[in-house]
Amino acid sequence: MRKEVDFLVVGSGIAGLTYALKVAKAGKVLIVTKSKADETATKYAQGGIAAVMYTPDTYNKHIEDTMIAGDFLSDEKIVRMTISESTERIKELIEWGTIFDKNENGEFNLGREGGHSEHRVLHHKDSTGLEIERALLEKVNKHPNIETWENHFTIDIITKHHLGELIKRSSKNIQCFGAYVLEPKTGIVHTVLAKTTMLATGGIGNLYVSTTNPEISTGDGIAMVYRAKGVVEKMEFIQFHPTSLYNPGEKPAFLISEAVRGFGGILKTMSGVAFMEKYDKRGSLAPRDIVARAIDNELKNSGDDCVYLDCRHLNSNSLILNFPKIYAKCLSIGIDLTKEMIPVVPSAHYSCGGIKVDEFGCTSIKNLYASGECSSTGLHGANRLASNSLLESIVFSHRASIDAINKLKAIEFQTNIPDWDAEGAILNEEMILITQSTKELQGIMSNYVGIVRSDLRLKRAIDRLKIIYRETEDLYDKSIISIEICELRNLINVAGLVLIMALNRKESRGLHYSIDYPPKKNGN
Repeated sequence: MRKEVDFLVVGSGIAGLTYALKVAKAGKVLIVTKSKADETATKYAQGGIAAVMYTPDTYNKHIEDTMIAGDFLSDEKIVRMTISESTERIKELIEWGTIFDKNENGEFNLGREGGHSEHRVLHHKDSTGLEIERALLEKVNKHPNIETWENHFTIDIITKHHLGELIKRSSKNIQCFGAYVLEPKTGIVHTVLAKTTMLATGGIGNLYVSTTNPEISTGDGIAMVYRAKGVVEKMEFIQFHPTSLYNPGEKPAFLISEAVRGFGGILKTMSGVAFMEKYDKRGSLAPRDIVARAIDNELKNSGDDCVYLDCRHLNSNSLILNFPKIYAKCLSIGIDLTKEMIPVVPSAHYSCGGIKVDEFGCTSIKNLYASGECSSTGLHGANRLASNSLLESIVFSHRASIDAINKLKAIEFQTNIPDWDAEGAILNEEMILITQSTKELQGIMSNYVGIVRSDLRLKRAIDRLKIIYRETEDLYDKSIISIEICELRNLINVAGLVLIMALNRKESRGLHYSIDYPPKKNGN
């Protein structure tokens, strides 16, 4: 089946939905999402969204905090732009129906998280992302110009190489004409032609054994752009959230929001000794990369399976009121966080790199945009400041919508695009081959490319990845197309990018920490 739309959106989190709502006034929109529309990383975002709302906070303070957290690898122009537009974008979310918590005076009840110098995090209890997703989906579902395909998988974006043309990597002549979309229930691969395409496909967390990301986070958009020879950057910077609930076997790992530490929770060893002050003067409120490395070091030195987050000294009623979801989850596995410490470990959480975009979300491929975690905007640098991700999504989706609408009239559909070619595909691949390769890949990444790295570990990981890559490409070429084989292929592509970029960075910077390159101190 062939379909033509003005705007194709791949992904239904905050980035995709915001963009869809804005461009829908100018033409027909198709949202393609690989699961149910609400099954996104946005849904699992607990802590909140950072923005400057009241004094004594200022844009300059938020800018400085972002630059410091990013180890000054952030693009200051992009940081300043994003932060200065934060207030207006928050107001828009509220106009669309998002409800943020307020205090008895009717003002926003702003939280504070690691790396922030002021209280500036808007939240809805400990389910902020879920609330934003609810409000946006309600508007999307009512919009006459927006169609949504749930449970459809985007295999690849369509470029001139599908017309048989050879394209060099990072060529300025690459153009996107839409995407090939698999309908798993029927096995049909739809040819969706679009004047512009937005990738809002989320993160890469399932490269690792333990991740807070949903199962859908398999780096699809990044892999698609890489295969289309677009520019991908800074994939070495993978953020491990310091505090996921230690509950072996649970996937995704349940997130214990950084807001709990902002509320006064203290990290301690199994014996009850607070340890963060010996790593950073900000203690348990240090940025995530510092806290994650500190926990990793404590666990290696002690041999313990986890550390603990102590909230027993905090007001019980306020704790439960502010974090009802976390309280209920802990209680479900026998932990009363008002009386017992919460066992926590770091888990893969967020990719700071991705598809390189400019200030309007434009990728290196013409008529292709990217927003959200799959993109690399320059905001996060070497480490993302807590609660800046949702903000980044709404700012760049807004800007991308302006650019896409302005270009729409000058773009024509490419009519000579061939349909998906499945010739030669004869195998229904054995699932054991895919699941075993996925486990091997996750083991390699978790053991060799985690919080602390070395050149030796990275080189070993590359050698092992090459074998899985060859096996998977051979299987892909012979198999009838399926989500499982595509996701494995995407994960392998993305793993390769992480490894090469990590090996090429000859320094310890932010989230990339190598024992071969000790971090510089005192500016030396």
